[in-house]
Amino acid sequence: MIQAFGLTSNPRKELPPAVDDVSFEARAGRITALLGAPGAGKTTVLRLMLELQQGRGITHFRGRPLHRIAHPSREVGALLGDVPGHPARTVRGHLRMLCAAAGVPVRRADEVLEAVGLVSLREERLGTLSRGMDRRLGLACVLLADPHTLLLDDPDNGLSTRESTWLHGMLRAHAAQGGTVLFTTSDPKGAARTADHVVTLEQGRLVADQEVAEFARTRLRPRVAVRSPHATRLAVLLAKQARTSQRSVEVVREGGNRLSVYGGTCADIGEIAFRNGIVVHQLADEIGDMGPGAAGRSHGADLRPPVAELPAELESGPAEAADAPAEAVETSSCSEARAVTSPDLRTASEPTPFPGTGEPAANKPSLSFGQPQLPDAEPRERPDTSQADGTSEGSTAGAGPSLPTAPHPRGSRAARALDELPPLPPPISVRSAPSPLRPLRYEIRRAAGIGTGFLTGAVVLAASAVTAVVLARIGHTPQPRLLAAWPQELPLPPAALGAGLLGALAFGDEFRHPALAADRGTVPRRLGLLAAKLLVSSITALLLAVLTVGCDAEVLYLVYGRELAQVPVDWLPLSASWIGLVVGCAWAGVLAAGVFRSTTAGLAAVAAVPILVVPVVHTLVTGPSVRTAAGLPERLRETLLPRWPFGGERYLEAVLKLISQPVGGALTLSLTALLCAYLLTTLRGRLR
Repeated sequence: MIQAFGLTSNPRKELPPAVDDVSFEARAGRITALLGAPGAGKTTVLRLMLELQQGRGITHFRGRPLHRIAHPSREVGALLGDVPGHPARTVRGHLRMLCAAAGVPVRRADEVLEAVGLVSLREERLGTLSRGMDRRLGLACVLLADPHTLLLDDPDNGLSTRESTWLHGMLRAHAAQGGTVLFTTSDPKGAARTADHVVTLEQGRLVADQEVAEFARTRLRPRVAVRSPHATRLAVLLAKQARTSQRSVEVVREGGNRLSVYGGTCADIGEIAFRNGIVVHQLADEIGDMGPGAAGRSHGADLRPPVAELPAELESGPAEAADAPAEAVETSSCSEARAVTSPDLRTASEPTPFPGTGEPAANKPSLSFGQPQLPDAEPRERPDTSQADGTSEGSTAGAGPSLPTAPHPRGSRAARALDELPPLPPPISVRSAPSPLRPLRYEIRRAAGIGTGFLTGAVVLAASAVTAVVLARIGHTPQPRLLAAWPQELPLPPAALGAGLLGALAFGDEFRHPALAADRGTVPRRLGLLAAKLLVSSITALLLAVLTVGCDAEVLYLVYGRELAQVPVDWLPLSASWIGLVVGCAWAGVLAAGVFRSTTAGLAAVAAVPILVVPVVHTLVTGPSVRTAAGLPERLRETLLPRWPFGGERYLEAVLKLISQPVGGALTLSLTALLCAYLLTTLRGRLR
């Protein structure tokens, strides 16, 4: 069950809030539609409910707000747009990756693929899916953790009739199992056909909260569908008859030989056609939409009566006028009404009550001229809610803002009234998505699920081999640099740049394709996810460093012989330095991309270490100073290097030597700064 209280978005500069004091309920086992025209605030309501946007209000999912739920994906599944997955990832690989994030067994991916009918497309790339298949995949992602509540933003947008029917069937099946379903739509006919309960928004405010039967009776209007080969002539005659009789009748040309007549009956239209010798192929009562944003192409002039001729029911107050159909309230020129035939609409077979009686309109005589017809709808009673400015506004379905009341002459009573106002709803804070429950497994599947890492590794190996051959041909290059393919003119070797790029992609892809934050806002920057990314990037960088040296040595042996492929005498410290450089670049890419939320920024931080940081460190160390740190290595050795078991002091001394080098010191300093920045942003996000 969903309970939303006082959802209000923050005002946008001088504009009013997109959503203002919206409260409603969506019960378990039922489908609730959030209906409104484009721009009415439907998506904003969902974002406020999911705590993706700052504002005020609170939403309870089975009695608990979302930030109090330990595993939100297991309670609420949200689909707010297309699937934010990497286009090169397969359908099955994407779901298996999300299984690790949700902490569910990997076999769950195959189960939801079978449920949504994507088994035959499990090896297809996400970038090749059609709109309908993408919606199926989105629903599979939502159902992956078996949530109780589904929130979907315009799920059938762009789908064919067959795909929409399938989607609504899936939602109905979820509700039949006791789940809660809330979806947004701008189609009143679709809402009445699919939902059990309809909540209507207009300009960010709640105007109706109704059962679907009441919604179909009060918010949809009946019409007569006419099909005739002389549709144009019949439309002219109907408009002329209505004008002569002063009736509120609207004739809409639907294209071809079809008309939609609002405010008339089959008997009246049939008599007019018979008297004028017009052949009629179809004459049937239907339900047409008059939802938000409906407009009209009426044939002829405005046929609605002026304000003075409105029935007495509409003069009793704004609450009674709210549920009246649009043709009885509007007094401007006729608007265009787009009517969609829906034989399977659950309310289409129910006769529309005649005004003032309980009898259906089909049993009544032809229309009495002079007044428009009104459905037998009674306004829903709702308690008034006080506003912060002291005015009172009724929340009756469809009621507009109430008139301002005059202040009481006694200031003390007005002050007491202000003191008795209910407190404002609590503020909504945007929170980052939760960290994956199995971060290491998630990161391995994320990195191995696309070919970017393998392609980058192949390019690095090829570039290193070519560079090593060219350097050997030119000569004057030391053996260690020759094996690492590191020219003096380049700030970093290809292997280090490749490792930095892979590290930057580890976090950059998360922000570019936020699979973890598809329904929960910003990408999580938690320590568990960071540790998993650092570990995977370290293993990748280590493999890249070893393969680079091995490939370069093999190529040099094949081209120039054994002389250039010999292993240096001091290979152990050189290997440690080489591995430390490549792994350090990978870590710098991971941390920089996580801090700056960009792959480009991560790679730029890797390149900035030798270009900017190394000269600064070198200047600070070798620059003029009053005192020098002579004998520092010996004192450090005496202080930090006692006799350890198994000769551990030798390894620690080697590490200190690596850090004391210009590149090693600059890289260590950069990693420390980036790690502190990452921890600071993580702590700031938690405090928020």
